[in-house]
Amino acid sequence: MNLAQQLLQTRSVQIRPQEPFRLTSGRLSPVYVDVRRLISFPQIRTEITESFAKIAQERIGLSQIDVIAGGETAGIAYAALLAEKLNKPMIYVRKEPKGYGKSSQIEGVLEPGQRVLLVEDLVTDGGSKLNFQRGIESAGGTVHHCLCVFEYFSHEAGLHRARDTLREHGIELHSLVTWDDVLRVARATQAFTDGELAIVLRFLAELALDSA
Repeated sequence: MNLAQQLLQTRSVQIRPQEPFRLTSGRLSPVYVDVRRLISFPQIRTEITESFAKIAQERIGLSQIDVIAGGETAGIAYAALLAEKLNKPMIYVRKEPKGYGKSSQIEGVLEPGQRVLLVEDLVTDGGSKLNFQRGIESAGGTVHHCLCVFEYFSHEAGLHRARDTLREHGIELHSLVTWDDVLRVARATQAFTDGELAIVLRFLAELALDSA
């Protein structure tokens, strides 16, 4: 079973046009993707970890990775699973430096010059990933690759802002599933009605226009 289908079957993708969800950006959305739910399903969790490990080994190269980083909060679980799988050191990155103690944005050990693989659950516009990149670079590390489970990308709707934004800042994005994948499965399995599909596509097209 592919990940797009698993997202739908586990109700990790929910549509609620009459009572929209508020995204991190503040935008109201008729649909919500909750990748965090997947950590409760051992088989899916394992498949995600193995897929991430394959990308790290075959596309990036383990010799190019010194540390695995999880972004606060949802990326931490996936980073921990991957770090264990690859036997690599792990850190996590706060959204903002903590206001007490050492006032650090990084938890764990990061040495100057170490190459960090950032792991996240979801990427929308890429803004929070750049914040994590700044935190890592301020601590002396570098970030050139980001793994994510779900990416707000849709060739159908012309939405590719996150990928472009991260590339402009020297980060290559590697995602396991996108909106195009979910929409394809939703049509095939009738997980969404035609009306719901139209609502999602209209919303994604609006995101694309706003980012143009």
